[in-house]
Amino acid sequence: MVPKLDSEIGIFVYCTKFNGASGKIKSSPDDFLVSEILDEKALSKLSKTDGYAVYKLKKHGIDTNHALSEIFKIHGLRLKALGLKDANATTEQFVCSLSPSKNTVNFSTNRYSLEFLGCVPKPLTKKDMIGNHFKIKIEGTSFSEISKFNEYEKVLNFFGYQRFGSKRPVSHLIGKAILQNDFERAVSLLLSFSSEHDLPENTKIRKMLEDKSNYAKVLPEVPPQMDIERMVLSEMVEHEDPLRALRSVPLTIRRFFVQAFQSYVFNCTTSEAFEHGEELFLPKSGDVCYDKKSILGRFENDPSQRLAIPFVGYSYSKKNRFDYYISKVLESQQVNAKDFFSKAMQEVSDEGGFRQAAIKCESFSISEPTVSFTLSRGSYATILLREIMKPQDPIKAGF
Repeated sequence: MVPKLDSEIGIFVYCTKFNGASGKIKSSPDDFLVSEILDEKALSKLSKTDGYAVYKLKKHGIDTNHALSEIFKIHGLRLKALGLKDANATTEQFVCSLSPSKNTVNFSTNRYSLEFLGCVPKPLTKKDMIGNHFKIKIEGTSFSEISKFNEYEKVLNFFGYQRFGSKRPVSHLIGKAILQNDFERAVSLLLSFSSEHDLPENTKIRKMLEDKSNYAKVLPEVPPQMDIERMVLSEMVEHEDPLRALRSVPLTIRRFFVQAFQSYVFNCTTSEAFEHGEELFLPKSGDVCYDKKSILGRFENDPSQRLAIPFVGYSYSKKNRFDYYISKVLESQQVNAKDFFSKAMQEVSDEGGFRQAAIKCESFSISEPTVSFTLSRGSYATILLREIMKPQDPIKAGF
């Protein structure tokens, strides 16, 4: 039986036989260390000559989007991250300027620092980041328990809690409402959806925002940490136009909402397929696979190939063995693949693609009370930790 929060984000199963070591993570940001791994070819292109500036962003207590937003406001430096990193961790990641620049900076605050590394002829992309190395302390459990876990090659590649909002799993619900052109509902969810795990002061604000007649009165009371809500609420008070209000949200976050719903569909699909006994750790004839260079292709009976499951978008093709599960999920959500092309908000449209079915975990080691491992790009450490700990309450356990 999985926790309620897991089922809310589409994860209905455990895929390992391990009983679970319990424990807690993230008691301190220093207990959860993440470092991005950049492709050697990308690193070799770094030089001190003109081009697109590359920096190493080190941070804790702030997520990637908010850190980059602050940097732009204070220094006028517009940077793009290769991956998003959690606020409740100590992280190192690569960020790149969006235009060629001769002006480079190094600076630090109490929550983040930016170190100039060099320039590249073309901006870095997500493909240049090949993975992340993790070093995570698990408190409240014994080394003898954790050391029994050896199924790290049998963990499904679910999207983790933070993809959906962690304590407040609403991102995918907003994305679904956007795809259904129900912008009023999307605004309502963004402003008033509450969770038992949210902060009491936030919940109080959200309860008041359930009534649209309170919008103008509540606006001055919205706390700084609810900055996206403040943007949307301000637009609603001034214009009463849900679509315009949503467009006040940065494009990366609006796209993130739609991608969160795609992630929910993927999680549900993978859960259903696993429960029905589909082989998810070895590809079969006719499957789409990733090769050792992460290039997509058809199954060729190559041991290095890894199974890929469709990540639904407007270009989704039903010709795959997972369509029964995907179609079932979409039907239950009253969404179809073509809805991922939004005529009203075309900028968030997504053609979809594929995602590895199982986590590729390397360099796994346990040294009391720390677990270390490397995951390929896009995989979540919390999903591996979920199988190790099997927490009854993920939020209390630090997820």
